[in-house]
Amino acid sequence: MTSPRCRHDWTLTEVRALFDLPFMDLVFQAQTVHRSAFDPNEVQLSSLMSIKTGGCPEDCAYCPQSAHYETGLEKERLAELDRVLAEARAAKERGASRFCMGAAWKRPNGRDFPLVLDMVRGVKDLGMESCVTLGALDKEQVAALKDAGLDYYNHNLDTSREHYEKIITTRSFQDRLDTLSLVRESGINVCCGGILGLGEAEEDRAKLLMELANLPKHPESVPINLLVKAEGTPLENVADVDPFDFVRAIAVARILMPTSHVRLSAGRGGMDDALQALCFLAGANSIFFGEKLLTTPNAGAEHDMDLLARLGMTTQQVEEHAAAAE
Repeated sequence: MTSPRCRHDWTLTEVRALFDLPFMDLVFQAQTVHRSAFDPNEVQLSSLMSIKTGGCPEDCAYCPQSAHYETGLEKERLAELDRVLAEARAAKERGASRFCMGAAWKRPNGRDFPLVLDMVRGVKDLGMESCVTLGALDKEQVAALKDAGLDYYNHNLDTSREHYEKIITTRSFQDRLDTLSLVRESGINVCCGGILGLGEAEEDRAKLLMELANLPKHPESVPINLLVKAEGTPLENVADVDPFDFVRAIAVARILMPTSHVRLSAGRGGMDDALQALCFLAGANSIFFGEKLLTTPNAGAEHDMDLLARLGMTTQQVEEHAAAAE
């Protein structure tokens, strides 16, 4: 495999030109780039658990966990360590190599943060990669997560700078970039992507992916989410994303960030097998695995394994991934 050159100087004109390619040409180009950096028949499996659900002070217009909306979601306290590690063990037994933990916070509080550090250490002791998403962080919190052995920190940009203020007002786009900068400077890997289906234009998708690709270093993981519309949120009746447009975004993400894992994340439960196969062809090589994401249903684990088997695809093994991370 020849390692592809990673660029950080993409222009909007160049990115828009990729989106404008004929569909077959775009997917072919993305698959060619994908094969230069990855085994095209291997998929990385991550599992996601909500360790603190609901009551979030942020007003993200897509999120059922926001305290600003009446969505019927019951607020829960931080999960106990034993319960989290039991979920992590079960995820590992199903084949996941990374365990991701999400808390509905604007930023971690002093009471609960030490317990999250224990969760990170516990997941690492299981031989899995660890990932958390906890909102904004300060330098001391980032350093503590690094010392605990955290592998990845997730903090999505969600959408373009221009569309962002229509979706979120309680945290600025720059706030997100500042947190990502602290995480990157600490040596923790970055997991950062966005959501399609927020009422954005195609140009917003191009700008989002350009923003990610032009970071000082590409995120090691790039989750591409398809909005799961939640009743009670401002976006519950937003128009659906055309499936081919979603595949186009996957393909462009792969071309712009050739060595990143591009992950099919939220919304995969509503995708049929053919659409998911097209996404793999376009360069997706990671999925969230398990029956539930933070609060929304996901494709069933047995169905996922059957689909991968039908496609002749294999999964990245936990032991191999743990060894590579050492």
